Amino acid sequence: MILYLHGFRSSPLSFKARLLTDYFREQGRSHEFVCPALPASPAAAIALARSIVQQHPEQEWSLIGSSLGGCYATFLAEELNCKAVLLNPAVKPPRELASYVGITTNYHTGEEFEFKAAYVDELKALAVDKITKPERYFLMAATGDEVLDWREMVAHYAGAQQFVIEGSDHGISEFADYLQMVVDFCDA
Repeated sequence: MILYLHGFRSSPLSFKARLLTDYFREQGRSHEFVCPALPASPAAAIALARSIVQQHPEQEWSLIGSSLGGCYATFLAEELNCKAVLLNPAVKPPRELASYVGITTNYHTGEEFEFKAAYVDELKALAVDKITKPERYFLMAATGDEVLDWREMVAHYAGAQQFVIEGSDHGISEFADYLQMVVDFCDA
């Protein structure tokens, strides 16, 4: 089973989430892929992810996390001892998201939501200072990421399988070209 965790202000309607959803549907494997809409609260997002995994305790899980979802996937991979693919992951989300405290909108739905100051503290509680089993991680980082620093990602996931994309952007707009690598890592 694969659990996809989207980023901040994102949703299951994101480009990468839709590509993966379509891929698994076309392969007749839609039952193996879960992509929930995550709440704004990091603690609630983790609770939701845990509840999904707990509904299928007999399954082996792999996680795919994009941006803030990469932070969540890292935390959960350490907790669940499972694989995680990280797509331009946020490695310092309390620092990166502190300026978003207040009312903001979802990129895909236009829905407004509040990102509370308490959520920055929730992010601090999810920090993984050093990954314990680099072999369980696959990092995909774009040097052209306009939001996060790819060098921090590479350093944070030292020893993990890494694929650094020259150029691109935060959303990895050519993700379709790399989708099979992501699925293969999850399936291996």
